[in-house]
Amino acid sequence: MSSLQTPLHKVRGLGASHTGTGHFWRERVTAAALAPLSLWFLYAVLGLAGTSEVTALQFLAHPWNALLMAAFVSFSLYHAALGLQMVVDDYIHTAGARLFLLLGIRAALLTCWLVSLFAIIRIAAL
Repeated sequence: MSSLQTPLHKVRGLGASHTGTGHFWRERVTAAALAPLSLWFLYAVLGLAGTSEVTALQFLAHPWNALLMAAFVSFSLYHAALGLQMVVDDYIHTAGARLFLLLGIRAALLTCWLVSLFAIIRIAAL
């Protein structure tokens, strides 16, 4: 079977990195998980519109709502990380800048995730 790579690509080692398929599927799985979670989140936000903070805290104190909110936050931030990684990979061509941005994005999203989960757990434990 013949290869689709040019001889120059073979010499330089510029073939497929074999990571695109996994990234593609992770994006699709998180998007599929976010579809029902986003509907639940929209229902919750519209239901809590115009109510007091105490009502919102009581809503999130329910175990199922806290679990669904934690899942929504987790899948949303992971999906955002995957999307931002694609943007950086596609448009940043300097290796140092790419590494710096990818690490910064991951650090920022990980911080948001930890703070969000801490807040949800704290509210649910009331």
